[in-house]
Amino acid sequence: MAKRSSLSIRIVEGKNLPAKDITGSSDPYCIVKVDNEPIIRTATVWKTLCPFWGEEYQVHLPPTFHAVAFYVMDEDALSRDDVIGKVCLTRDTLAAHPKGFSGWAHLTEVDPDEEVQGEIHLRLEVVPGPRAHRLRCSVLEARDLAPKDRNGASDPFVRVRYNGRTQETSIVKKSCYPRWNEMFEFELEEGAMEALCVEAWDWDLVSRNDFLGKVVFNVQRLWATQQEEGWFRLQPDQSKSRRGEGSLGSLQLEVRLRDETVLPSGCYQPLVRLLCCEVKLGTQGPGQLIPLIEETTSTECRQDVATNLLKLFLGQGLAKDFLDLLFQLELGRTSEANTLFRSNSLASKSMESFLKVAGMRYLHGVLGPIIDRVFEEKKYVELDPSKVEVKDVGCSGLHRPQTEAEVLEQSAQTLRTHLGALLSALSRSVRACPAVVRATFRQLFRRVRERFPSAQHENVPFIAVTSFLCLRFFSPAIMAPKLFHLRERHADARTSRTLLLLAKAVQNVGNLDTPASRAKEAWMEPLQPTVRQGVAQLKDFITKLVDIEEKEELDLQRALSLQAPPVKEGPLFIHRTKGKGPLMSSFKKLHFSLTTEALSFAKTPSSKCVNELNQWLSALRKVCISNPGLLGSYHPGVFRGDKWSCCHQKDKSDLGCDKTRSRVTLQEWNDPLDHDLEAQLIYRHLLGVEAALREKHRELSAGTGAGSVRTGPGEAPEDPLAQLLQVLQDLQEAHSSSPAGSRPLGPNRPLALQT
Repeated sequence: MAKRSSLSIRIVEGKNLPAKDITGSSDPYCIVKVDNEPIIRTATVWKTLCPFWGEEYQVHLPPTFHAVAFYVMDEDALSRDDVIGKVCLTRDTLAAHPKGFSGWAHLTEVDPDEEVQGEIHLRLEVVPGPRAHRLRCSVLEARDLAPKDRNGASDPFVRVRYNGRTQETSIVKKSCYPRWNEMFEFELEEGAMEALCVEAWDWDLVSRNDFLGKVVFNVQRLWATQQEEGWFRLQPDQSKSRRGEGSLGSLQLEVRLRDETVLPSGCYQPLVRLLCCEVKLGTQGPGQLIPLIEETTSTECRQDVATNLLKLFLGQGLAKDFLDLLFQLELGRTSEANTLFRSNSLASKSMESFLKVAGMRYLHGVLGPIIDRVFEEKKYVELDPSKVEVKDVGCSGLHRPQTEAEVLEQSAQTLRTHLGALLSALSRSVRACPAVVRATFRQLFRRVRERFPSAQHENVPFIAVTSFLCLRFFSPAIMAPKLFHLRERHADARTSRTLLLLAKAVQNVGNLDTPASRAKEAWMEPLQPTVRQGVAQLKDFITKLVDIEEKEELDLQRALSLQAPPVKEGPLFIHRTKGKGPLMSSFKKLHFSLTTEALSFAKTPSSKCVNELNQWLSALRKVCISNPGLLGSYHPGVFRGDKWSCCHQKDKSDLGCDKTRSRVTLQEWNDPLDHDLEAQLIYRHLLGVEAALREKHRELSAGTGAGSVRTGPGEAPEDPLAQLLQVLQDLQEAHSSSPAGSRPLGPNRPLALQT
């Protein structure tokens, strides 16, 4: 049994930010920290006081985390970035509202005395004395203190205050993991209400000492226990007054914490077997649980349910069968070919999730070079005559500015080049497409052709494939490459317009250049020759794509299974020290690849990544989760000369000064599947709609007299819906009897931060 915690974060926009630059504007970006560990950095939005980010993240984090903070910063090219303000949400606040925060939050001033981190190891004792009891405080060590000096460390000492007396430890230079092992005593009067305050400070020779955090103890409680020892989390000093709310602007956020108690795998087997049995039987099965799940799922949570079901069946090797069942259900209720897969049904949402999970690497291989070229060229591109601005283009010669006609022709030529390159790359990518994706498209193509067999519908199977591949996968990635990890930053206004026009052209090709798509925007006509040629290329590509037999599919899957997929790739700098002094150090840039089996490197060109350091840390933590030899503690520094740089201990084999803990990891599209967690999430959803399922069961039982029955050797006949309700009851009892227990899983109201 395990506790799993995750955060869904959407950083929407900011408004009314203060101007930090001499131009009267700012260049804002956001940093997200979990317990003072930076995990996310958004893109910078230049020259605005009302930035829009629209960035979404999924974060896995230890259940013991305390708070998540959002810092709005102003980027400066020549000096240190300015801090504008922050929003802090504690774990208790998030846990009290499981449907999450949604709304505007006022930014508050960032006080250095509140930016604390780390823990301190103390031993407190009440000992008898000759005349009165004495309070003994042993300051042993601290770990993970905030670095306050330019060298990336601090010079910490501890100040102990009680009943008007103050005592201090020695100063440990250049360390965030100091060890003191010093003891202090105070006279203790019985019944005294004074608190014991232990403060950590960073010593500075010239400027004011920096506050590192404090711990306050109730002496009355110590009288009762006589002794207390442990690691105590350093707390901020919140005694100072703040600037008025709203004076630093506001930040719009959507943040949701999800805590799950995941039971042992055996507890979920009845649920998994029941769902898998329904998928294997297809539309011939009498239970029809999948249609009932779709029917009872609200629109707002359909995407989450689709993703969880898809990952569950992907782990069982039934993703293709699950999607095939959804295709058949959608085709069964569709009468008009032009409305096929156009709604946000469970089939559409599941297919979107499937392509992101199984096809993202393929997308990067096809689209990556084209997107890079668009960003590098930064050409002004516009086809709509009503939006052409000649002044944005500059001069074509020494004196004469370009005419509108020249701008339109040059833009059309640029887009034809990009579209042609994309279609050529797509045509060559048949073998690069994952076998399971090809097999799924093959099933989709066949099912649609069986449903609409007439000659007038000969293009419908092709459009069904392109509705997912082009309209719901490639086009969104072209319009927002950062959200698909194709680029590190959002595009500027000029590049965004080029990407939008390119995505429109891809959509026209995906619609097979139908009259309806041409009629929408007549000014796209200059691209028609390339679009018509692209339609022929695309149909030829799809014909080859779906031409995959079962044996070839198995062979391709077997070949891929022998290769450990990379968890993370990219450049890292190797630091080499040849002696003392800055001139004796060197850095070498190498391309590293991390898989579940090995960490390797080579001399290859660098790659692009968002939040590079955080992604590497996240990837390393993921592959170490199942490591049986994981150490309980480690040294975050290096052994240089005769001591560890972190804690200054001189024994190289000394136990680590920091504990090994499961810190934050970012959810990525190529994460390993967690079957038990997906089963738990499906159970939680089904439990939320249990009343609707029971009502449906009563309706079906009343209509048939006894309900649909399924018989098996040695078991009583029972319909699948009744089995599902029984499984939910069994899982609920398992959660109730678990040591962690379970909170009520009923609906909760969302909490608005600020209207």
